[in-house]
Order: sequence, then C-alpha cells, then structure tokens
Amino acid sequence: MKKLLQWGMTLSAVIASALLLPQSSQACTNLIVGKNASVDGSVIVSYAADSHTLYGELYHWAARDWEPGHMMDVYVWDSGEYKGQIPQVAHTYNVVGNMNEHQVCITETTWGGLEQLEGTEGLIDYGSLIYIALQRSKSAREAIDVMTGLVRDHGYCSTGETFTIADKNEVWLMEMIGKGKGEKGAVWVATRIPDNAITAHANQARIQKIDFKDKENWLYSKDVISFARQKGLFKGKDTDFSFQKVYNPYTFSGLRGCEARVWSYFNRFHKGMEQYTDLVMGYKADAEPMPLYVVPDRKLSVADVQNMMRDHYEGTPMDMTKDAGATYGVPYRWRPMNFKVDGKEYLNERAIATQQTGFVLVAQLRSNKPDLVGPVLWFGCDDANTTVFSPMYGCITESPLAFRVGNGSMTEFSWTSAFWINNWVANMCYSKYDYMIRDIRPVQQELEKGFFDNQSAVETRALEIEKSEGREAAVAYLTQYSAKCANGATDRYRELAQYLIVKYIDGNVKKEKNGRFETENGMIVFPDQPGYSESYYKSIAEDNPKQLIVPEGCK
Repeated sequence: MKKLLQWGMTLSAVIASALLLPQSSQACTNLIVGKNASVDGSVIVSYAADSHTLYGELYHWAARDWEPGHMMDVYVWDSGEYKGQIPQVAHTYNVVGNMNEHQVCITETTWGGLEQLEGTEGLIDYGSLIYIALQRSKSAREAIDVMTGLVRDHGYCSTGETFTIADKNEVWLMEMIGKGKGEKGAVWVATRIPDNAITAHANQARIQKIDFKDKENWLYSKDVISFARQKGLFKGKDTDFSFQKVYNPYTFSGLRGCEARVWSYFNRFHKGMEQYTDLVMGYKADAEPMPLYVVPDRKLSVADVQNMMRDHYEGTPMDMTKDAGATYGVPYRWRPMNFKVDGKEYLNERAIATQQTGFVLVAQLRSNKPDLVGPVLWFGCDDANTTVFSPMYGCITESPLAFRVGNGSMTEFSWTSAFWINNWVANMCYSKYDYMIRDIRPVQQELEKGFFDNQSAVETRALEIEKSEGREAAVAYLTQYSAKCANGATDRYRELAQYLIVKYIDGNVKKEKNGRFETENGMIVFPDQPGYSESYYKSIAEDNPKQLIVPEGCK
C-alpha cells in the first residue's frame, strides 16, 4: 500500500522509485467501535494493511492551498500505474496515514466479488478514493459524497470493497463494486452503524438488506438493484435484495478465511456468537448470516481494540496453537493458505493477527476534544501481535523517522525503520514463540502503557501552548512528541532484538539472574535446552518408527 497518488507536486526520487514496486492489499481487517460503545466516547477504527509486498510506512500529506485550474495526477494505489488527471480543489487538509486533521478516518478491506464485474473502466481506484477523500472531507458524510462523486464523474477501476468511513461522531460502512468491462462507475450502498454498537469487516461483503425508507442512515446508488437485474444477478422483490448475496455470495474461503475474523471479534465481546460457528467455519454457507453489528457486553477501550488486533482465534475451534504445526505454540502458518496431502486439500487458518502486515493502526476520534488533539492514530508496523502502537496526532507536519516514507523498503534494510526492527523481533519470535513472546510482552506493554499514561498530560500541554503561543507552536509540540514515541519505541525494540538473539542463539535459552545472563568464572553458565513438545516428538517417532529409534540396551 504505497502512497501511489501524486498530488500535482514533484515527488522525491525515493518516493518516485517506490511507486514502481508492486503492492497488494487483498487481505485486511477492520474493527469498529461506536462512540457510545467505547469507554470514553471515542469512535474507534482499526485497520491492518496485510500484504506480502507492502512496506510499512506512515503516509503524510500537508494541508495546502491550490491555484485555480490545478490538475491532480492519479495513480493506482496498488501498482503505481498512472491513470490520468482530475481537477484539484482549492484547499486540501492535513492527512496522517488513514486519518485527517478534522478527525475523519477511512479504511478498507477488499473482497473482489463477481468475476463478470471485473475490469471496470475508470480513473479512480479504491486507494485513490481513500486518500483524495481524506484530503477533501470534514465529516464522514462529506467523505461518502466525495468518494461516490469521484466514482460517478471519473469511473472506478477496482473490484469489490468495504470502506469504513468515520468521524468523531459517527461511523459508516460503504460497500462498492465496479460494473465490469465496458462500464464506468460502480454500484454501492452505505449504512450508519448505531453509536452503541461494534462492527467489523474482513474481505467479505457484509451488508444484507437495505432499508430504503430510512434516508438518514442509509445511502445507495440509484441503480444498486436495477443494475443487478440488468446483469441477471437478481430477480426477486426489491425488499428481498441483499447486497452481499448478490454481489459477493458466500464461499467456503470467504467464510472461513474472512467472515470468521469478524466472528472472532464479536465472540470476544458479545455473548451468543457460538450459534454462528458452523457458518463462519464454512460448514453451513446457507445458514443465517451474522448480524452486521452487535452491542458489546461491555464498553471497549483503545487498548481493547489494539489487543483484539492481536487475535489468533485463541480458545476457539480455530485455535492454531493446538495442532502439530504449532511448534513452540506458534499461532502462525506460512503461506500458501491451502495445501494438499494424499490428494485431499487442507487449509491454514487466517486470523486477524498475521505475519504479513505492512502497517496496522487504531484510530481514536473524539468529539469531546478539540481537533488539535482529538484525532490520534495509534500506529505500528508489521504484525499487530508484536508491534508497538505509537500515538500519531492528526495535526503533525511530518512522519517520524521510524515510519517515514523512504526510510528503507522491502528490498532495503534500515536500522532506524520500525518496519524492519519490528520484523526482526517478530521473525525471531516465530521460531520459539512460547519462550520469546514472554520477553516481548513486558517491553511492548511498558511502552504502550507509557503512551496511555502520558496522553492526558500531553494533550493538556498542547492546548496550553496553543493558547499562549499559537496553533503552530502546539502543532510543532505534538509533531515532536509523536516522533519521540515512534522513534523511542523503535530504539527500544532494537535493544530487545539484540537481547533475544543473545538469549536464544542456537536453540538454547541462556540463564538469567538479577537481570543479567549468568556467568561462572568469566564463562557463560551452560544454557537450558528445552527441545520440543511431547506432541512434536510423538509426530517424529510416528514418521520415523525405525531409523531414529535407539535400540534397547544401547547408549
């Protein structure tokens, strides 16, 4: 998910070269909390940008004025393909990642949809929709207008998407799909999520029936049903129309690999979700769909959402720590998703937390705070399970060095890049998970707790500076603070990585005493050698019943 939009200005050589890298965002997760479902009145939106080719960076566009008649170049977000130009507006807003200075946040997950609707002709892809709308919108409803207007005027060149479109007061889900070859534009539907509810989406369309009478909470393209009839996709009554069933019908993989992630979120915070287990595991694709949203059994915090982004189906029928693949309890499986044994096909589970994450965020939007401090993008690079969420304020004027575009790439390691340092920590952890995660968690939790503990004082100080020295000084203060958090967390993880490789080298576990590795007469004390689990050894014995056995009586 490289920044693939050129805003009519000259890009640096670093960014320009990065545009040539192939990118993909075909497997992401969004978790959403309405303002009355959160502990402090925040609207909360999470987003994991999962891709095997995505380099984790924090994109930034500064607010600025534009001359009349200026044209903006548009590039496809995933590939960097130049598509053309559209008119620029007079003023664009400051954008930090997937959030802007006015507390608007837009994220997405891709679901593709019907093959016959691929290849739509148009100028605007889903990534362009997000970042153009963020630069032009002060509210979620305005963002929907901008996005649907862009598609109407310039065409849509992506496949099926679900967008989370939120501001400090409300959250909307919008689902959109192109019309196929020879067509321009898209069909779409958007609905407001109740303030007391939580919802989610994960690469599977989720909106079912449309309430055409509720004009306040539902928006849709005029041809959302008539287009389906025209293409032979729907023949029933308008009242029976389901956007999901028509444009993205359930499949086994769509349920097990996608809808199951939504279920895991609902299951954590809402009783009774076990009735949908067979559905999301793909056993009963024709069963009743899950609700679009649920009211949680308790109110959620930002930390709750951060930790939910670290979910691996623990304690559910899809728990990955229970089979032979879970060496040292590792809740990850290397890709591809499916594999065959003796002619039968099997799958690897696809959990919310996954190894191939470019960046992950939890946006906090607050109507009870001024816009200077209200929008906070809790941002991290790589796997949500092991990353550190650092606070990035919506007004900052540049990305921290650890997150900055151009600081490293997928083919260039950087010692100051959060993406590379976090990957170093995570990839070591995967090899001896049960052990290393116990060393990672305290560091991760200490850093994140420190950020939460400091939040109120930092925001109070920023507002004091704004009052005494002006907004520019307050913005500079928050920019410096955000950089301190991100760069400091990266420095601490670099130390952690060095500690892990020393402690766990060659499959051993060095002994520690009083915070130091134990030595005797200047030599390291002989390390522990934990070997493998009993189940792992049993599988080896079963696969090698003769050649590895030690004959009785032999030494």
